[in-house]
Amino acid sequence: MGETRTVAIIGAGPVGLAAAAHVLERGLQPIVLEAGDKVGHAMRQWGHVQLFSPWEYNVDKAATRLLAATGWNSPEPDQYPTGMEMVERYLEPLAVHSALRPHIQTSSRVTAISRAGFDKMKSKGREKAPFEIRYQNGQGPKVVKADAVIDASGTWHSPNPAGANGLSAIGEADTSDKIAYGMPDVLGKERTRYAGKTVAVLGAGHSAIGTLIDLAKLADQAPGTRPIWLLRGSDLAKAFGGGVNDKLVARGQLGAAFAALVTAGSIKVESEFRVSHLVADGPGLVVGALSGCNARQAVVDQLIVATGFRPDLDFVRELRIRLDPAIECPIALAPLIDPNEHSCGTVRPHGARELAQDEPGFYFAGMKAYGRAPTFLMVTGYEQVRSIAADIAGDRAAAERVELVLPETGVCSRSLPDASNCCGGPAISDVDACCVADEKAKQQGKSGCGCASSA
Repeated sequence: MGETRTVAIIGAGPVGLAAAAHVLERGLQPIVLEAGDKVGHAMRQWGHVQLFSPWEYNVDKAATRLLAATGWNSPEPDQYPTGMEMVERYLEPLAVHSALRPHIQTSSRVTAISRAGFDKMKSKGREKAPFEIRYQNGQGPKVVKADAVIDASGTWHSPNPAGANGLSAIGEADTSDKIAYGMPDVLGKERTRYAGKTVAVLGAGHSAIGTLIDLAKLADQAPGTRPIWLLRGSDLAKAFGGGVNDKLVARGQLGAAFAALVTAGSIKVESEFRVSHLVADGPGLVVGALSGCNARQAVVDQLIVATGFRPDLDFVRELRIRLDPAIECPIALAPLIDPNEHSCGTVRPHGARELAQDEPGFYFAGMKAYGRAPTFLMVTGYEQVRSIAADIAGDRAAAERVELVLPETGVCSRSLPDASNCCGGPAISDVDACCVADEKAKQQGKSGCGCASSA
């Protein structure tokens, strides 16, 4: 018997801890490196937010098997947790489990990964060299070696900037004291920052919508609070979502509630507002936009940038990585999640085959695997790491096998001249989501779910 193979797992969020549980079941040794001082560090930042999917789809099977032996009080499968409930009722009990606790290192930020003795250019014998992972833990630089690496570090700490061109708006760094990213807790711990203020929210995704709904509630409680929606596009209905057609009921309800607030005038709308510059104006902030020869501006007290996230790829620079040039996700995964190809929320289950890189033994998983795409579901990440753990252990059959039945999660919201081009047509109330024709489209040689693609 040789030494137990080690697997470094970057990130101790839901997918990272699930990866550790699957690695343990395979007889491998996990080394979990978490940048935050506690597990679920990123999830704690949006702990006030309710997930769109119920507990049933937010707990991993291998993790559940570990917890079951401890008498864990599992949540009701049909209830919808908040981020903090996920941390307290699931991640924390998992992290203190005697099988996992010795393998988790918090306050350990990974700074670089390479092959021991091999720079990126060297090939011969490369695949036999262990990975060398450098990290900081407050006591100076540390190094650990591993036979394989799963990067489940997420994207929360790499938000997209305000600029419409993907770059920071001019002046964004200089006005950072008036800007927040993601989903600040405007009704809770950050209430005083926003109450009675004019607050602009930039973005058209669910983070922006949820924040605007909360600001509208705050306006009812604190006179003088004025929410403004800054929308880069012109299609308001796209942000409203699929309503009753949405197979994630909570998400459909969110979109419907938001549409009602906009219709009632509770939220001011500035569409086709492509931010170009930010300028401090005394206690206020001038948000400027340029569109051709036209200049527009909004004067606000605070700006919330909810324009999505992007992966931090700096620490994998010395590895041989191939990513889709637009989405920055593994190339084989791109057709399944590219919002330019389709508007569906449903993504086929996938695993090691789609996520493997030219660097043998290295895998992206979870939100990090999705790059800049917005369609990630927790249960999808769990299937990813189940398959990856099997692949690392040499069980190719299990790695290839699909052990997940996903709920239908999306509706076809794209406005197309010919709606039949989008996965069999738009969703209706008694039919599954837009991607019901996924497999049929693939049999015809189309990519992803077949939306807007040709044979």
